[in-house]
Amino acid sequence: MALKIRLSRIGSTHNPIYHVVVAEARSRRDGAAVELLGTHNPRSNRADALTLNVERAEYWISKGATPTDTALSLIKKARKAAAATPVA
Repeated sequence: MALKIRLSRIGSTHNPIYHVVVAEARSRRDGAAVELLGTHNPRSNRADALTLNVERAEYWISKGATPTDTALSLIKKARKAAAATPVA
């Protein structure tokens, strides 16, 4: 079972919102996912446009899941944002 970390579209027409999911490589884009890692709203300029569980993404990458190019850039962006915010 080859796994990929990729985007699954849930938004309406002309208003895309994506789930960042772990899914089988051969499944459909919006098909069944193994795990939901977060959401991404590309049309939002606010800081909450990306919510991603970086620990779970790193776990799946360590288990052999390969992120797509877009998912990898979102994971890097989330890592950078997590490192910039101080832990209270």
